[in-house]
Amino acid sequence: MQSTMQDVPLLISRILTHGSTIHGASQVTTWTDGASGEGEPHRRSFAEIGDRAAQLAHALRDELAIADDDRVATLMWNNAEHVEAYFAIPAMGAVLHTLNLRLPPEQLTWIVRHAADRVLIVNGSLIPLLAPLLPHLTTVEHVVVSGPGDRAPLAGATARVHEYEELIAGRPTAYDWPELDERQAAALCYTSGTTGDPKGVVYSHRSIYLHSMQVNMAQSMGLTDQDTSLIVVPQFHVNAWGLPHATFMTGVNMLMPDRFLQPVPLAEMIERERPTHAAAVPTIWQGLLAELTARPRDVTSLTQVTIGGSACPPALMEAFDRLGMRVCHAWGMTETSPLGTVARPPAHVIGTPEEFAYRLTQGRFPAGVEARLTGPGGERLPHDGESAGELEVRGNWIAGAYYNGPDAEPLRPADKFSPDGWLKTGDVGTISPDGFLTLTDRAKDVIKSGGEWISSVELENALMAHPDVAEAAVVAVPDDKWGERPLATVVLREGAAADFTTLRAFLAAEGGIAKWQLPERWTVIESVPKTSVGKFDKKVLRRRYADGDLDVTRL
Repeated sequence: MQSTMQDVPLLISRILTHGSTIHGASQVTTWTDGASGEGEPHRRSFAEIGDRAAQLAHALRDELAIADDDRVATLMWNNAEHVEAYFAIPAMGAVLHTLNLRLPPEQLTWIVRHAADRVLIVNGSLIPLLAPLLPHLTTVEHVVVSGPGDRAPLAGATARVHEYEELIAGRPTAYDWPELDERQAAALCYTSGTTGDPKGVVYSHRSIYLHSMQVNMAQSMGLTDQDTSLIVVPQFHVNAWGLPHATFMTGVNMLMPDRFLQPVPLAEMIERERPTHAAAVPTIWQGLLAELTARPRDVTSLTQVTIGGSACPPALMEAFDRLGMRVCHAWGMTETSPLGTVARPPAHVIGTPEEFAYRLTQGRFPAGVEARLTGPGGERLPHDGESAGELEVRGNWIAGAYYNGPDAEPLRPADKFSPDGWLKTGDVGTISPDGFLTLTDRAKDVIKSGGEWISSVELENALMAHPDVAEAAVVAVPDDKWGERPLATVVLREGAAADFTTLRAFLAAEGGIAKWQLPERWTVIESVPKTSVGKFDKKVLRRRYADGDLDVTRL
């Protein structure tokens, strides 16, 4: 028996049309430096975004000859123009390719050429980054510049240079969005390439649509048109965790920080624009906490903070709780669109001592994501909250392969995908019987000492609970007796008095770390190296140790 339901494709154009009409009064507010040099907001309604997205689509099609399946890259901050590109490019049938502006130049060059991008839209402030690369971006035929910035470095470019506002001016504010196959490519995002070349993940209209619905679920971010979301997580990082698409579904106002990602302007945005929700990686919130501690502001509007990308230290979560900002953990990755779990405690623990323990987990899997744990020998492990293994997932917005370049078959490396098609995440952890994920480490970062595993994340969180420690990263280093042992690298706060012996004793007494897991090797560093998306870059620390660049004390 067949159903009697209509088969309407799940398309980004439908999200755009809905948001720009039903929620046309909602706003995208972009922070600018203003005429006086001080921060000020620039507002654009969803209805205006819809009009300008149609104008951009006309310009791309009629002026730049972008056809179906062509890739259009963006090298942009979080702002209204980037939102316009988010919708116009896939809705017209082309593929949006967001470029991570924090990647090394050689990786950016490789990615643009691998994706065969034909058009590149860039913010004027990023021209100094783009100009030296442009001669090597052999597939790029057009560069479209948006916003203030010196254009002089683009003089003599082989690609044609256009002004964004001039390109879209006077074009129709309506577009006959095509009825596409919902499984067609909509957006392309590359992993950060911490090992080997970056890998491309191609999202479909269907996957983005379903992911957007999940973002809006009450057990997820649960935002409504009464909310304003401060979207700090970059639009080049997994589609800003799906928020631009999800907000257009429900009319949530967007507050976009553009290039102003430092603690002082972020604190000013929160105080002046009164967002109710924000999303960013832990390093952003650590800086903001230091600013709010030194110079208190009225941030009472911000009651919900989504933290992902890496584990949020419990001490940071508790500090924001005291400010009235409830931190909600989430887990995901480029390959999962990224929403994999969200840590909303179950109803029966609300108001009990167990509630905080649930919040410290990475969260519960939604209906759209299936999960399993695999042991070292490939065996399936129970979801008992104790058995630790590598996390594997599958679902409607989970990648099943990587993009392998134009006219090439999809790439399914054995270390990334199981023979039956599940994504191997590289994360090690446990899953409770009620579906809550607790990650103990990355598979490549777990410390294997004398046949037992030591969680670097657990040690880091315990160290960062000490008042004298600003940041801490723990890595495995070779040991003649035990194979591997933990090296603790710490960033001390200004004026800190704690020494390594004190910190080691703190781990045992306050952190509850078993004696055999306590690090013997310690060093102080100026800052923990970060990847392009703000995660601790532990391979740099391991290399510095191997090269003898760290001043290590052994207790």
